[in-house]
Amino acid sequence: MNRIYFDYAATTPVAPEVVEVMANALQKYYGNPSSIHAEGRQSRAAVEKARKQVAQCLGASIGEVFFTSCGTESNNMILRGCVNDLEVKRIISTKTEHHAVVHPLDKLAKENSVEVVYLSQDKKGRIDLEELKGLLEQSSLKTLVSLMHANNEVGTMIDLDEISEICQEHNALFHSDTTQTIGYFPIDLSKTRINFITGSAHKFYGPKGTGFVYINGDNILKPFIDGGGQERNMRAGTENIAGIMGLAHALQLSMDHQDERREAISAIRTYMIDQLQANFEDIEFNGDWEGKFHYKILSVSFPPSDKSDMLLLNLDIAGISVSGGSACASGAEAGSHVLSNLLGDSPRKTIRFSFSHKNTKEEVDFVIEKLKEMVPVGV
Repeated sequence: MNRIYFDYAATTPVAPEVVEVMANALQKYYGNPSSIHAEGRQSRAAVEKARKQVAQCLGASIGEVFFTSCGTESNNMILRGCVNDLEVKRIISTKTEHHAVVHPLDKLAKENSVEVVYLSQDKKGRIDLEELKGLLEQSSLKTLVSLMHANNEVGTMIDLDEISEICQEHNALFHSDTTQTIGYFPIDLSKTRINFITGSAHKFYGPKGTGFVYINGDNILKPFIDGGGQERNMRAGTENIAGIMGLAHALQLSMDHQDERREAISAIRTYMIDQLQANFEDIEFNGDWEGKFHYKILSVSFPPSDKSDMLLLNLDIAGISVSGGSACASGAEAGSHVLSNLLGDSPRKTIRFSFSHKNTKEEVDFVIEKLKEMVPVGV
């Protein structure tokens, strides 16, 4: 059997249809979109067509979508822009956000004297909405609530509509890192009022190095990168035309096939859960895995043993690609800030499996057989 890839939360392969669109763009749209000649105008039209496509997928206006290099850049743009340009003095978040949010918050607290308040979470990563309401009521400081839609390690989700309503009631701005959910869940910004969201093409079968940020038209931020005034003066630098067109096409494909993909991925995830419970002792699942969860993510906790210490490496040697946590830290296996905040120190070994509509039950069966060689079995 070829290598088995169960790490789609880290990144996805570029869809063949997207590769075709990008290859055509690289050859056809070589003009600088900022140039006024025919080639430049042709490239500008291609970028704006992609912007319109993304906006329609999100229920946004074209003037609210800006292309960036990735979700990390987009999150930094929003957090720093809110503090620098919108006079936000207080940010409410959680300690289990992606590092693209946690690290900027740390710097803003130290360098800009921003008050950063972290919501408490239960062991499944769920927040208490009453606590959020209380925090918003107890301070008159201009506040931004920054909560990721789905946790990238354990899959626990928030309800965007609930948080949106709470923020509106208390005149707070709302930012959600939607990098893991764009293309997988319907998000209609014409119905759910969110001030800022972020996305990255490589999470939904588009190219790496291309992302976007949605900035509600009521909130004007200054450029995060200064220079030639591209992206309507919001992000300087010559546009990555092929990447932008690839992002838009990948997002459209994800939206068009969202229901059937969700059904296929959910079936694989359920099958994996059933097989793990049937074949192993003392298996635990992290996050809100039976409640509000991202259907492509399954965080599995194995009991400590001599064999499980090198589980991630041994799975890789066996031809199985998975993650021990976030893939955005370094090449080395490191402890998870998400798990440590939710569960504290634990000798158990966690593996994150994340799925695609392309995965099969045969692949799950192969993984189960390999796991039997690496961890205690017998139920």
